[in-house]
Amino acid sequence: MDTSRCFTVLRQLRQIRRYVSMDMFEALVVTLVVTRLDYGNAVLTGLSVYLSRLLQSVLNAATRLIFGLRRSNHVSDALVSLHWLCIPQRIQFTVAVLTYKVHHGCVPSYLGPFVRVADLPSRRALHFTNTSRLIQPQSNWSTIGDKAFLVAGPQVWNSLPLEVTSAPSLDTFRRRLKTHLFTVSYSNVQLS
Repeated sequence: MDTSRCFTVLRQLRQIRRYVSMDMFEALVVTLVVTRLDYGNAVLTGLSVYLSRLLQSVLNAATRLIFGLRRSNHVSDALVSLHWLCIPQRIQFTVAVLTYKVHHGCVPSYLGPFVRVADLPSRRALHFTNTSRLIQPQSNWSTIGDKAFLVAGPQVWNSLPLEVTSAPSLDTFRRRLKTHLFTVSYSNVQLS
């Protein structure tokens, strides 16, 4: 992720801010900056705090530019009004959507399959075997192995509430997931 390019684009966009409408300017920021932050962010699972803050600073700068805020102004309310997730939740969103697609057979087979807890041969047929929890394989390397999709996917999936993981379609799953992550992301901000 090249944050310097994002900041360069933001500086260039600042020059045209007053010549376009607010909606058009927001669309330009999303298209030219925010999509760069989201592109391939599933590989950023387990991102260090330093790098997460660096990426969040790009998102905050984009928000400040859209609303014309100064560096001293807080951006939490502005991020809420834009319905943008913070960087860690954006990464979780991407991993969870990919996990949903693997779990439902919508992506190539080399990304899965995952093993559900209810599918274990040693598990007795009980009334709660229809759980959607996934088995998280053990990794040998705590630095690299825990970031692998086959480990990170089930980890993110199992952290989600049942109402999110039991969604009948991808669109419903994405809506419920974004709502859940949005409340996690801004739990200290009053949502209106």
